[in-house]
Amino acid sequence: MMNKAPWDNSSNMCNMEPAAGCSPTVPEPELYRSVQAVLPRDADRQPSPECYNKGMLRWTLHKKVQNNPANSLSLVWVLIKELEKAERWDSRKFIIPLLHTLMYAIIQAVYIPDELYKRVYDFCKRLLTYPHPYCTIGLSCTRQIKTERSFPGLMYQRMVTAEQKLKNEHYPFQERVFVLADPEVFSGSLGQLLLGDIEASASASGASHLDHMRNVVQHSIQAALGAEQCHGQKLAQALKDMGQDAEPYFQEVLATLEQSVEEGGRGERGALRSRLLQLYSEIVTDTDSEPLSSPPLCDCPLPNPEMSFHLWTEDLDIWRELAKWFRSSSMSEQFSLIQEPEDFELGESPTDPMPSDIARFSVMSNDSGIERDLPLSADPSPSSSLYSVGVSASWEQCKSKPSPPSEQDSSKLSRRGGIKMKPSVKDSMVLMQDTFEDHTSLGGGGSGGRAGRRGATLQRRAGSSAMQNPFPKQQRHFTARIVAMGDDRVLGRLAKAYYLFRKREARRLFLTMKVNLQFYYIPVCTATTPISSVKENLSQSKGNLCALGSYLSMVDPWYSSNIKSLGCMIPKLAEMQQANPGRPKEPFVSDVISYYVRMGQQPVYFNIYFVKMTFTNMAKNPVEDVFLTHLEMEFPEFRQISASIREKQKKSSGEVCGAVVSMNYRKVTLSGRDIDKGISVRTSGAQINAIPSNEAEDLNCLTLTLNESPTKTKNNIVQSKIRTSNIKIRSLESQSFTVTLDKDHRRTYKDVQSFEISPCLDPGYCIQKTMRSKFKLGEDKDAGLSKYMSKGLPLPINTFAGIIT
Repeated sequence: MMNKAPWDNSSNMCNMEPAAGCSPTVPEPELYRSVQAVLPRDADRQPSPECYNKGMLRWTLHKKVQNNPANSLSLVWVLIKELEKAERWDSRKFIIPLLHTLMYAIIQAVYIPDELYKRVYDFCKRLLTYPHPYCTIGLSCTRQIKTERSFPGLMYQRMVTAEQKLKNEHYPFQERVFVLADPEVFSGSLGQLLLGDIEASASASGASHLDHMRNVVQHSIQAALGAEQCHGQKLAQALKDMGQDAEPYFQEVLATLEQSVEEGGRGERGALRSRLLQLYSEIVTDTDSEPLSSPPLCDCPLPNPEMSFHLWTEDLDIWRELAKWFRSSSMSEQFSLIQEPEDFELGESPTDPMPSDIARFSVMSNDSGIERDLPLSADPSPSSSLYSVGVSASWEQCKSKPSPPSEQDSSKLSRRGGIKMKPSVKDSMVLMQDTFEDHTSLGGGGSGGRAGRRGATLQRRAGSSAMQNPFPKQQRHFTARIVAMGDDRVLGRLAKAYYLFRKREARRLFLTMKVNLQFYYIPVCTATTPISSVKENLSQSKGNLCALGSYLSMVDPWYSSNIKSLGCMIPKLAEMQQANPGRPKEPFVSDVISYYVRMGQQPVYFNIYFVKMTFTNMAKNPVEDVFLTHLEMEFPEFRQISASIREKQKKSSGEVCGAVVSMNYRKVTLSGRDIDKGISVRTSGAQINAIPSNEAEDLNCLTLTLNESPTKTKNNIVQSKIRTSNIKIRSLESQSFTVTLDKDHRRTYKDVQSFEISPCLDPGYCIQKTMRSKFKLGEDKDAGLSKYMSKGLPLPINTFAGIIT
């Protein structure tokens, strides 16, 4: 039988009856059963109908409590009891799912007593003694609960203000969600479902910016005062009757809480409550008309963040979409002097091959910079000019003049200088802030590596590095949450786009100083591709189009329950919508995306690999590209030969069917002592996987698998699987082969003679090393800041827990 909450008999909560329009009160035993149903089990890592329903059950649980303050408070009470029970029984697999559910409930809860805050805070503080990732998540939750306890309603206030782009002078942060869907997967009904769901989410609340401001005022005052001092229904009605006059109270509430946060709680805790009580009295003037005998509080549902949906075609450029969003935001006016021109090009498009001149910092221009040299049809507006120095000073001088300049002078002032500046040391430092990592020990908890891994090169990093990073990141006011939806093909395009983004910023810094990028991934497959029957010992990931999603589900059960299950449900939801087109649209997909981007803050880092290919046609220039999950090489002339014929030929002649290739690679070992090797082997093709297919082989390196069984050469034994970090393969005969990157037929290269793979270097690291080489010739070793930087360019995919050992 469920224990009663310690405040059940107190006067401030016992009379919290549901108001008109609120959902009915859910009994605490029913909430307990709902919480137990959403917890991940060991069997959930295998695809099953029960596993797919976990995400729906979690969504239903939050829907039960979002429209009734009593329900949200009861859920918080049930969750903290379950967390304490998991701690006593050492059931660590339940801690992170329960903790994320608890934090999401606290954000939406309209009022929480101080004794309950203290109980949650004490539990989160005890998690600091746990190993990674529990200590990392526990530290984050401890800080949030401590702040929320001192300043009730602050998390809700900041979240709504940033996500809904509310104009204010006190909290200048803004966030936006960009949903990038692969058109190969989201074609037809799937694309219509996703677009309709996002549109339904935007129109479900029908709230304007003024409505969001009123909700912030309502939630902040109720969270601080509680039911004893605040009449929720009167406050909501008074704010509604005010109309536009409610905006000054929003600004005042925001300023009050943010000022209290800046003071660090040094003032008396009652000062914040007194000020909010004063504002409440100003808003609600008829306080004496009805007795304040514990009236019900009014709930303020948390709206979904602003989302934009894009089918990721060849025309979509992430850099331009982010720049467009940044310029259109209300806060970009203060940066208008350094706007990036719309017609700025770097000499390549996102679909062009990788340019090899990473260290080129400038682009030749035929613009003389003289006003009279412009054609008559040219627009001399500032938006068409290039980034230059000295503009701000001239602009300030222009503003300080007592009289407006003449027409001739204004035309001169409107044209900016065309000076192309190389990035300064200060600018390059912004790029370098994302590449610092801890090098203190091998296999430490801060790096997120698996226990027992001795080789640092074999560890996959996970989790936030804020605890051990001695170089704090620059605080950026804009956060772009990029959600990629599809299979491994869309991730390959995301890796390439991220590499081009960093390379473009390395040449000319603009968005990196202002926009923080966060990447999320929702694996969605229309159908499972059958595993190739070439040979049974091939990696299973060849037939798994969502290999990276399967890996994240393997290391993070809460990701599997909520995100992988969402990808499996989307095709089913599309079928239901086609069968019943008149059915009311419930924004289920948008709600899950909102939960994911808000609570998934533990990144898992995946190496991006650089590949350079040469062709049999000598007139064709080498091509450079990147891949993230998979590379497949195949000789077309041997594709039609069945596996049975190959096996018979091998048994009769001792030779395998295929072409002779030479392989030079660096073999990685668990000890970290890499060995350079070179062999020749006959094969019909090979697969190179960067994502492990099972937990036992979870190494952060490439795994090469030949299509044939292991064979013997003169002095070498060719293993079925080769773990390497760098490899070069070249055909020694006249046959050419094809190369496919990330299982994407749109990224297939034919008539390839050889290719070379190595970890992709971060442009920030390349800049730092290039700048040092100008002063110290012949110095190859890392020195200065370079030794603190990561050479590779990883792609961080956010999850709920990172990697659970």
